[in-house]
Amino acid sequence: MSALTLPDIAAQLSQQALPLDWVGMCGIAAPLHFDGQVIRASVDAGVSLDDGESRGIHMSRLYLALEAFEHEPLSAALLRRLLERFLDSHQGLSASAFLRLRFDVMLKRSALVSALAGWKAYPIELNAELTDGVFHVELNAQVDYSSTCPCSAALARQLIQQQFLTDFGNRSLSHEAVLSWLGSAQGILATPHSQRSTAYLQTRLHAGVDELPVRALIDHAESALGTAVQTAVKRADEQAFALANGQNLMFCEDAARRLNLALKRLPWIAGFNLRVEHAESLHAHDAVAHSQWQW
Repeated sequence: MSALTLPDIAAQLSQQALPLDWVGMCGIAAPLHFDGQVIRASVDAGVSLDDGESRGIHMSRLYLALEAFEHEPLSAALLRRLLERFLDSHQGLSASAFLRLRFDVMLKRSALVSALAGWKAYPIELNAELTDGVFHVELNAQVDYSSTCPCSAALARQLIQQQFLTDFGNRSLSHEAVLSWLGSAQGILATPHSQRSTAYLQTRLHAGVDELPVRALIDHAESALGTAVQTAVKRADEQAFALANGQNLMFCEDAARRLNLALKRLPWIAGFNLRVEHAESLHAHDAVAHSQWQW
């Protein structure tokens, strides 16, 4: 008995001829070689189905192409080669190819003052597209920081002033008495509120950028904000963090403007879209600001 040919249902004609913008797979587990680490990524891979007569694409060809992640470091060049392979394996069917990678980058961060250090995870997303020979990459990162409300800081200072007048208005002052008062709960009776905040950065890389500047983007954003959340700390580090917050009072609008100006100075960014969220400790809702440039 002769062997039967396995049926290829995807090669059959569609009963409803209609092109589709994106067809593929989401949530594929893949290892990435990045920054000297092997990390787990979740990958979405797809192509357009421009031939509306075709029943479907060859998803297994996309999946097998992703094996390239096992053998070489992650780079823009690797992403482009993968997209080219997607299209080569779908000649006559597809004109566009897409990749989306989600993963966490682990960076070891030093404490502000002491010799301690600890690890922080930064969620990263890479989006790559190749359409009619035009290739572009988006690098997206999430950065957590602390934000202290300028309004609450001013209100707290006013209460401290009022308490000072109450306690010292009819007394002669001495350095010792004032110093003791400043170190007491009675003196500093009010504090401004602060909250953990998050910046969501979407950046489009210039053509020709090969090395993916993940660490540089994170470092630049944290430097602009001035109050990145910490890992391992001693009391001296916590005090330095309090000082950093006091010297970097900011509404969400301030944070968005800082990041806007900082990102524009990066030579490898062709455009960006950013959003900051301050998880309010005063309100039950969040404060949000959005800014974009050449997006």
